[in-house]
Amino acid sequence: MSRLVIVSNRVAAPQQSRAGGLVVALDAALRDTGGVWFGWSGKATRDGTQAVQHARAGNVEYVTMDLSEADVAGYYDGFSNRTLWPALHYRLDLVEYSRETHVVYRQVNARFAERLATLLRPGDRVWIQDYHLLPLAGELRARGVDNPLALFLHVPFPPSDLARALPNHASVFGAMAAYDLVGFQTRRDCENFDAYLRDATDSGEIALRAGRPPPLTRAFPISIDADEFAQAARRARGSAGVRGLRDSLGGSALAIGVDRLDYSKGLVEKFQAFGEFLRRHSGNTGGLTLLQVAPVSRGGVRSYRELRHELERIAGHINGRHADPQWTPIRYVNRNLGRQTLAGYYGAARLGLVTPLRDGMNLVAKEYVAAQDPDDPGVLLLSRFAGAADQLGGAMLVNPYDIGGVADAIDAALRLGADERRERHAESLRSLREQDIHWWTAAFLDALDARGTSRSRATTA
Repeated sequence: MSRLVIVSNRVAAPQQSRAGGLVVALDAALRDTGGVWFGWSGKATRDGTQAVQHARAGNVEYVTMDLSEADVAGYYDGFSNRTLWPALHYRLDLVEYSRETHVVYRQVNARFAERLATLLRPGDRVWIQDYHLLPLAGELRARGVDNPLALFLHVPFPPSDLARALPNHASVFGAMAAYDLVGFQTRRDCENFDAYLRDATDSGEIALRAGRPPPLTRAFPISIDADEFAQAARRARGSAGVRGLRDSLGGSALAIGVDRLDYSKGLVEKFQAFGEFLRRHSGNTGGLTLLQVAPVSRGGVRSYRELRHELERIAGHINGRHADPQWTPIRYVNRNLGRQTLAGYYGAARLGLVTPLRDGMNLVAKEYVAAQDPDDPGVLLLSRFAGAADQLGGAMLVNPYDIGGVADAIDAALRLGADERRERHAESLRSLREQDIHWWTAAFLDALDARGTSRSRATTA
């Protein structure tokens, strides 16, 4: 079997912690065939040096490149996170476009391609991860690489008109046509990208490469190892941390939200909906506590700093209005909690509030389902704009923009009887087990192998 080469913005080196399900799954796929994991080291050098590091664990080589501080500012902090991230999440109002950061983004991708091309062997399959590396296939093709190249986009892809509104979109989104396979989280994302290629080609904004068919596009909803996460939750149930949380609640039920501090996660709307729930359903005063874990990310970006201040203001207002000496409505935590701790907290929560304004998938929703006690499960309230809504049929779907609707859904979820809660949980858990993280990896690589075979036949015909 041919080697697998994985390329990602950051590389999980063998000596680092590997708690995340995605990292474990990709590492297992690499070990099955042998191969290379390539990407940025995470180091930013002041002198501009771009050292390359090599490490090996068994039949897998880990190759990382340093970037200069200027590269990180332009490629990562700038174009990837200030431009592409909001554009891909439908937020053109938050896009900060700069020709300078766009140039650096393309330059870094070109340097990655130059180094990666020297590592590839004939027949290697190359699996590239996410929006930081959209032009990488085109850069590799320009250097004569003819290996099967695939991209998985972990975030949404916007409708054609929004994608084409990005300045110089052809050099980023149009460059994705150089892949053999592009995987998305949902069918909607596939349809949006297919429409973009069609519209941009018809208008002459991009030109597909002669002799090479457009990429195959498919939905591969990413997931978790549901059984493994359920075991982690069971181990955590009797832990001191979970017992302490339960004791601190008194007689209050727990609602939990775990989101990176990001405007796409709908945190402002979630807090507003929880406040509206307390106002409309005052009979529940003291009966439900929201624990919101929101680790700070991209603190150097102005919109993220403003979001943090707004959340602190809203939480303070709600707590000041509704709290009493024995009960605080919102517990707001701005730091990471360990995976085992979170698994225990999920299992202790009567409600899971996962209400992003737009999300590629949202694995927190799946972790919440996996962590529940099947005999007495909690209820997941899930945004219909999260990719996970296509799979978790037992969730109560909500529109996060409808503040009053979410408030009423919280009340309705608290009133569900045990039989309905068990039915809803069983339906969602069945989907998780049928399409887990191992299914995701195998399905994607099978599609890439089939695409590579069909392309080879077309080339030799």
